[in-house]
Amino acid sequence: MNELPQQLVNGLLLGSMYGLVAIGYTMVYGIVQLINFAHGEIFMTGAFGALTVWLWLPGGTTMWLALPLMIVGAIIVAVTIAVGAERFAYRPLRNAPRLAPLITAIGLSLALQQAVWAWYPDAKSARTFPEIPGGPFELGDVTIQTGDIFLLCAAPISMAFLAYFVMKTRTGRGMQATAQDPDTAKLMGVNTDRIIVLAFALGAAFAAVGAVAYGLKYGQIDFRMGFILGLKAFTAAVLGGIGNIYGAMIGGIVLGVAETLATAYIADIPGMDKFGSQSWADVWAFVLLILVLLFRPQGLLGERVADRA
Repeated sequence: MNELPQQLVNGLLLGSMYGLVAIGYTMVYGIVQLINFAHGEIFMTGAFGALTVWLWLPGGTTMWLALPLMIVGAIIVAVTIAVGAERFAYRPLRNAPRLAPLITAIGLSLALQQAVWAWYPDAKSARTFPEIPGGPFELGDVTIQTGDIFLLCAAPISMAFLAYFVMKTRTGRGMQATAQDPDTAKLMGVNTDRIIVLAFALGAAFAAVGAVAYGLKYGQIDFRMGFILGLKAFTAAVLGGIGNIYGAMIGGIVLGVAETLATAYIADIPGMDKFGSQSWADVWAFVLLILVLLFRPQGLLGERVADRA
């Protein structure tokens, strides 16, 4: 029990990262009802975009100066790929059967993995990501690494910005209208194509911030990092209620805490020692998803997707 505060903080950090990526899934699905399975790889390209900026900077550049530039580089790369995917891969299939864009998303996911693997030097192995100097910091029984502080700041700031944008701006209200009824929104003067592109761009930007947080937290990145994390972020979006941007973050935190506690404490149960290993962390995440879908299919906060049948 002495480790419980530390495990809860670890789960909160992990869940915040899941939530940042899950926002992209839930925004796109809420507006165009598309499960963008390439979103995990967009997250991955954001991480490599940040690393590329770091490698291009002159030697001796401090991390405090490099970090804002790395965030901008990650966002530019991720947003460019997401907007390009929407324009050239998904928009031509907007009126096609739903299976067509789903298969396209899976194909795009594999293509992005192979593109980074082929283009980036030494991408076959994990690449070292720069670290923020200083730390760790002790707060009672809780230890916080320097890289975790970035995530603790970035997640609430990102959610506050998104909440303000969606609720208080004209474009945000246009996004809500398009999510509820795109045809009526178009008749009311809303440029739905622009709104859809913006949903992809915003989701990619949050994923890029999450990618920088991932690199700072774990100290390395690789071209396969987006697959499992993308699946978990999609799981977080479903847990919170697909189409609900606040639910995406709540679902991510619930998933992160559940995964951390399961990994830490299940091994203490007699006969369950092998099920508490880190290799089982992914399994417990999806066990939680199955339980939520069985007892509350609409998610923890409920879906916010209009019926367009």
